Amino acid sequence: MAVREAAAGPSRPGRDEEAAVLFERAHYRHDPRWLLPVPPRLCLACVLELLPEPGVSLVRKKHVLSCFRDVLVRHASLVMQLVAQDQRVCIHFISMLFGLLCSVEDGCMADLCIEVLIQLTTQLKLEQTIHCLLDECHKELCNMPSMRGSLATLTLLGKLVDAIPALADKLVMEHRELMEHLLRGLVYPSEGVQASVCYLYGKLYSSPAAAEMLSGHFREKLCPVFLSTLDGAQTKELQINCLGLLRQLLKYDLFVSMIMNKSALAESTDGVEGPPGETSLPLVLKKLLLSRDEILQVASAHCITAVLVHSPAKHALAFIHADIPEFLFEHLSSSSEALIWSSYNCLILLAEEPLFFSKCHTVYGIESVVRSLQGSLRMNNTELHKQGVLLFAEILTRQPEEIKLFTSSAMCRDAGRALQEAVSSPVLEVAMEAMKATSAFLRKDHQSAPPVQYRELRSLLEAILNRCADFSQNPLSRRSLGHASSRDLEKAILRRGKFLLSTLEGFRNACRLAVEFQSDPSAQENPFTAPSAEKEDTLEDFSEFLLRACDSLCIPMVMRHLEQATHPALMEVFLSILHSLFVIVPHMKEKFSKKLAASSFIQLTLELKARFCSGLSHSALNLVCSSFLYYLCINLLSAPENTEPPSQEELSALSEVLQHGLPQISSRSPESLALLSDCQYVEGAARQRQYCILLLFYLAYIHEDRFVSEADLFVAVQSFLLSLRDQGERPPLVVFRASIYLLAICQDKDDALDEVVVSAIRKFLESIPDLHLIYTHHPLLLRFFLLYPELMSRFGHRVLELWFSWEESSCEELDDVPSAGHPILPASLAALFHILKSSPSILLILLDLIYSSPVDTARKVLIVLRTFLRRNEDVQVGGLIRGHFLLILQHLLVEHGASPSEASGNLPLLLSLLSVVQLRNESQQELDSMAMKLLHQVSKLCGKCSPTDMDILQPSFNFLYWSLHQTTMGSQKRAAAVLLSCTALIELLEKMLALTWAQEGSPRTTLLCSAWLLTASFSAQQHDGSLQVHQTLSVELDQVLKALSFPKKKAALLSAAILRFLRTALQQSFSSALVTLAPSGAWPPQAPEDAVLAPLGTSQVLSLVIGLQNLLVQKDPLLSHACVGCLEALLDYLHARSPDMALHVASQPWNRFLLFTLLDAGENSFFRPEILRLMTLFVRFQSRSVVSHEEVALVLQGAALADLSTLSNTTLQALHGFLLQVQNMGLLADHSIAQTLQALEGLSPRASSAQPPLQDMLCLGGVAVSLSHIRG
Repeated sequence: MAVREAAAGPSRPGRDEEAAVLFERAHYRHDPRWLLPVPPRLCLACVLELLPEPGVSLVRKKHVLSCFRDVLVRHASLVMQLVAQDQRVCIHFISMLFGLLCSVEDGCMADLCIEVLIQLTTQLKLEQTIHCLLDECHKELCNMPSMRGSLATLTLLGKLVDAIPALADKLVMEHRELMEHLLRGLVYPSEGVQASVCYLYGKLYSSPAAAEMLSGHFREKLCPVFLSTLDGAQTKELQINCLGLLRQLLKYDLFVSMIMNKSALAESTDGVEGPPGETSLPLVLKKLLLSRDEILQVASAHCITAVLVHSPAKHALAFIHADIPEFLFEHLSSSSEALIWSSYNCLILLAEEPLFFSKCHTVYGIESVVRSLQGSLRMNNTELHKQGVLLFAEILTRQPEEIKLFTSSAMCRDAGRALQEAVSSPVLEVAMEAMKATSAFLRKDHQSAPPVQYRELRSLLEAILNRCADFSQNPLSRRSLGHASSRDLEKAILRRGKFLLSTLEGFRNACRLAVEFQSDPSAQENPFTAPSAEKEDTLEDFSEFLLRACDSLCIPMVMRHLEQATHPALMEVFLSILHSLFVIVPHMKEKFSKKLAASSFIQLTLELKARFCSGLSHSALNLVCSSFLYYLCINLLSAPENTEPPSQEELSALSEVLQHGLPQISSRSPESLALLSDCQYVEGAARQRQYCILLLFYLAYIHEDRFVSEADLFVAVQSFLLSLRDQGERPPLVVFRASIYLLAICQDKDDALDEVVVSAIRKFLESIPDLHLIYTHHPLLLRFFLLYPELMSRFGHRVLELWFSWEESSCEELDDVPSAGHPILPASLAALFHILKSSPSILLILLDLIYSSPVDTARKVLIVLRTFLRRNEDVQVGGLIRGHFLLILQHLLVEHGASPSEASGNLPLLLSLLSVVQLRNESQQELDSMAMKLLHQVSKLCGKCSPTDMDILQPSFNFLYWSLHQTTMGSQKRAAAVLLSCTALIELLEKMLALTWAQEGSPRTTLLCSAWLLTASFSAQQHDGSLQVHQTLSVELDQVLKALSFPKKKAALLSAAILRFLRTALQQSFSSALVTLAPSGAWPPQAPEDAVLAPLGTSQVLSLVIGLQNLLVQKDPLLSHACVGCLEALLDYLHARSPDMALHVASQPWNRFLLFTLLDAGENSFFRPEILRLMTLFVRFQSRSVVSHEEVALVLQGAALADLSTLSNTTLQALHGFLLQVQNMGLLADHSIAQTLQALEGLSPRASSAQPPLQDMLCLGGVAVSLSHIRG
């Protein structure tokens, strides 16, 4: 291109000319102001003259115009200042450029002209220039014989309207004739022209005003031509511009109706594609969907969406009939997010039409939806996630139940996993939509493809619950203060409530699903599970999971939300879930109900009813609350913990009362108490409400939910009972039970019932067949009945019997506790003990219970009474109990004198109690006449028993033994005389002693122990007091010695008892008037020299000594004392008849070995009473080979150094005897012995030991034992 420089000055030759773009022939005439001072150096006047010049080449013109465009872009303000100075210049510039556009045939040049024209027009912003350009375009199109050369003009118009949208209205109003030319261009056989026309139409219809003015034009002329053009478009440019115009048209409901009506007319003809000139939009868009061009596919989907948005009900059918859903489902497998998102939108709108489902499009496409959802969730497009989940939710919700959506369990499993992933999305909106989809997914028809995937359902529910728990635990933002912060906080709470509601709706549908599957045998478990495999994927496991999930997640989440806000809809769903769980897990409904009641759910539900359900508001919530309370009450009443369950008939009556009364209750606690306290005449409906209120309070109080004041409730229940009495009504037993229980629980210690109320209660109780029908096991109820004499005299016995029959305290453990031990008592027993201390006469009722109640109950009473007597030694009830027991015993002997064992099976328990009472007596206490009568009656009872009646004999023998040894010497003689007068008792003892060495039929060892101890006691008392003997008893001496030489295993106490008997016989020199020692013939005849030892022989003596040594080696404390005592008596017996024999026995070498065996326990082990007594015996008989002088000195030295105050009384006595014996024998006369003896004598028996004195009377293994009697 020729570029010359203009002569700008002589000093800078060549430089300005090279930088300027000039038209050399005309530039010299131009004012310098037209030359731009910035590169590229362009003279605007030269541009005006060069561009229309025919002699200038196209290339040069293109270059100049390109430079001018660049200047316009870079320095628009500078150019505008020059051009806008004169409108004539502007108009000339516009006209010149438009003329160039119309004359040039080069496409690039035309595009350049259009671009510059648009820039100039938009930058100048002059109405006159715009009018000028529009007029030029109008003229050009009107003067054009055909549309062949109209492409540039049409393109310019389209881009001009695009740049200046306001021109659309101006074009339509002022240049309406252009529409006809546009229509001509649309049918012109050039897709470029058609594309330009469509582009311009699109810009015109983008203006609502222009679109309204062009509506008639579209209806009458443009619509069919446009649809035909769209259908026949081949080039991408035309297709895109047509779709752009279509998008603009589809913004208006009017044009949508026109297009769809035209399409319907075309589809109503016989041909699928319609007759010539008629085109169906759904079919055209379907064809574009089938194209391989993603842009066209997305645009087509957008157009379908744009149609459906106006009215899916009107227009969805056409697209469904065209099978468009099928292709939309196919596009869900695309990798394009835009196409997937567009397809989602279309399908969501199509899903509003039932035909979409009835033609099984969803069955065809559900797999594509699930896979697409799984894939889209891995992308980072939140909107795509939301639309995908929303489509899935719509399909799951609207799918007809009769058309199964999932044809296999695998597909159902994949759908559940996709939902699980969506629920776990961190985006709240996505998770919310997923919650709704999950709710719809949990329908029986969606889950009925065998086998039911319970494990997958469980995972899905865990996901939604955990997601909700995470969201609800996020702290609410409180960063700023003020009203805005408060509103934000309210919005956050509301958002949480909605999310929780969606979660609960899903969980409720899962519960409904479990209920529906209960009646479907095929859904109980997986039929494809191997018989030997563990069946985990079952309905039962799923149901139990629902219960656990509700308990651990749902309930805590709802309770936390209730602390912030209460939403009726949310609580309605929540309570319906709890109600469903009663049905889902029937074997757990009672336990679950108790937990709910203990967690204040009765109070919560009543508060909900009072707050939201007054009048007719929230009727659905009232129904759910009433239903929940009804089933909760029925479950709690059907399986009570501390009372008898009502009969089926009672339960049916209660069910009717609750069903009618609960929906009518919507008052707060004070109003409910006022209704309960109503003293006016109460009608039937009001009385039923009273019953319901009372039962609700009763169940709440039982489970420690005391939301009503005890004092107010106490008064209200009294008024209620008086109202019933005044109207002559008898309430249901459960209602009366509730009334009594509430009165007992609410009664304050100082607040007693009026006599009129007590009288009314007694009247009601007397009309009841048995008290167990209204009894509730509670310490306060027991106190209530025993507090009022009018009630105790009539019902005390039965109430105590019921109390013990229900008492589950560890009575056996209490019985095993030693008398000195005082473990903490259970609360129930502590309450009973308090009652007994305040009213000891109740003990007589307990005594009757021991005799008349079933054995289990009587044993509980005995253990409780025994524990009470041990713990409360200050309570003097011995005379009271013994007198009552004497009456019972006399009555029993009269009725069952011949065979007492046939009497009450509880007699042994009574005798055991009598022994305990006897044991409580102080030692050295005179026996009164009552005690003598009891001794007489008990001895008579024993005499009528056989040795096999061990349960009666053992406590009886214990009582007799303790009575003999726990009194004064005078009383002992009188008691012994009474007992010896009972010949039947003596005969029984003889039989018992003979059974000691019997191989078969031997009674329990404990009973034999008591028999030997009693015999020894009787013999001693008779001998010492020279008492009259009415019946003697015979004992085989040889068997006694044999029993000691070969004792039974684990029978140390029996050996001790026999030793005590033998010791008594030895002390009496075998001269007892009561006991006859008969030879058995087992030993060889005695030698003449043994006559002095008769009835013993030398061999028997030595055998007895060996037996005693063997028994001593066992180191049993009680047995050791008995052995030493027997050895003392034996040596005394031998010393009186044969001193040499006594010395021989005492000096046996084995005695030394025995002594050292006993002393090996450690340092100062000789400070044991039995060892000291044994050493005393050896010292007495001067057995130096057994105890040397040096050893005696060591013992004395140890005694001198010992702290005597730390030794027991028994040890001190034994030590005192040892020291006296050493002193009397003149061994080692030392001042230390005298000082030690003086110290011993200075100590009183009780002050001599820092340790508490040992109790003399004990019960060892069920045997009454006096330690002083055994030790001698």
